[in-house]
Amino acid sequence: MIRLGIIEDDEQIRTTLVNFFDNQTGFSCQLSAHSVEAFFEGWKADVFLDVVLSDIGLPGESGIKGVQRIKKHAPKCQVIMLTVYDDANRVFQALCNGASGYLLKQTPLQKIKEAVASLHEGGAPMSPGIARMVVEYFNPKNTDDLHENLTPREAQIVAAIEEGLTNKEVAIRLDISLETVKYHIKHIYEKLAVNSRHALISRKYR
Repeated sequence: MIRLGIIEDDEQIRTTLVNFFDNQTGFSCQLSAHSVEAFFEGWKADVFLDVVLSDIGLPGESGIKGVQRIKKHAPKCQVIMLTVYDDANRVFQALCNGASGYLLKQTPLQKIKEAVASLHEGGAPMSPGIARMVVEYFNPKNTDDLHENLTPREAQIVAAIEEGLTNKEVAIRLDISLETVKYHIKHIYEKLAVNSRHALISRKYR
């Protein structure tokens, strides 16, 4: 069971999220509030949270500052920012303050559910546009080198992975078999000296 907390000042969005997750098998919304301050007032000693979904633009204390408080209060609790803001400054402030994921509010509820589950299993979910922004921020100069080292098909697969597509979704987009996608990914990892999708997206290669 994933125990969830939600910080969202828009009552309609907050209610929609709470109702959605309370009706999903394996999820339970333990606490929700319209502000960081109200959230902590309700976070009693007997309330345990695995993941918190938090907006950034909140009344009172910002969601970014709230991440610091959440991590200090419960170090094992993971935080996903769920916000309308997609500018690099806010993205990196949130990540640097301890957020483990960053989703835009237009993300479908099912995708938000998948992101929460992914985070709980050790992933770092981000909306495709945000993931690309992070990649380009950390190593923009490597873009040309990357495509020089890869075949056109491999470059297509890397671009799809950077957008957050699963292997199955990559196969559908490129109209190739799942086994072919896995074959290409194996060679991509070898060429770029990485061993995971996370390392690839983070551009932990030179």
